[in-house]
Amino acid sequence: MALYSFPLDRDEINPMLGGGFPKGALVVLDGPTGSGKSAISQRIAFGLLDNKNTVTYISTQLTTKNFIRQMNSLDYPIGLKLLKGELLYIPAYPLLKESKPRIDFIQRLMGAAGLFEKDVIIIDTLSALIRYSPEAEKSLQLISFFKKLTGVQKTIILTMDSTELSPGISTEFKDAADILLTLKLRQLGTDIRRTLIINKYARPEVQVASMFGFKVEAKAGVMIDISGVS
Repeated sequence: MALYSFPLDRDEINPMLGGGFPKGALVVLDGPTGSGKSAISQRIAFGLLDNKNTVTYISTQLTTKNFIRQMNSLDYPIGLKLLKGELLYIPAYPLLKESKPRIDFIQRLMGAAGLFEKDVIIIDTLSALIRYSPEAEKSLQLISFFKKLTGVQKTIILTMDSTELSPGISTEFKDAADILLTLKLRQLGTDIRRTLIINKYARPEVQVASMFGFKVEAKAGVMIDISGVS
């Protein structure tokens, strides 16, 4: 099975996730605020770019300037990737903040063909787009839209906080996912421990970890943390 791989010499994230995501997969990464959804997404995006793949990254949290600053702080430099057109970054944050009246972000997303020309499309976070859209139920149309894209070998990575959505909508996305990853966050004293759980993986022939702990460090990025699952 053909893969979009994202290995980096400095960490074991790629092998922990089966050596990459299959081409034409729908990946859902679910977790609460602070659990590391964006950090994992940024790590995967940088690894994909570093391995000659192209990426569209849609963010509901960061302006372009702040995204570049955030990536640099993790030693994931992407300035040249942006200039060369290998990375397309779309900040939805200003629209969400200033939108009055509410914009139908879901319809606009499906109508923006240029966003989906890259190999991998990351939307971080999808639940914010749905929450701010006037017709949240229309979000279910996104599933068939994304499935059409995966049919032409695009891989879609969606982050979401399922607590922000109705149970019906979050379940639909989880059921549709080829790969479902859940992030857990817990605090032990002054330490914050994050765990990534692989709930569903599309390649049964490949051995993947059932879960692993990780930490986010300045100038190092996302690193495996064996204490995260203790």
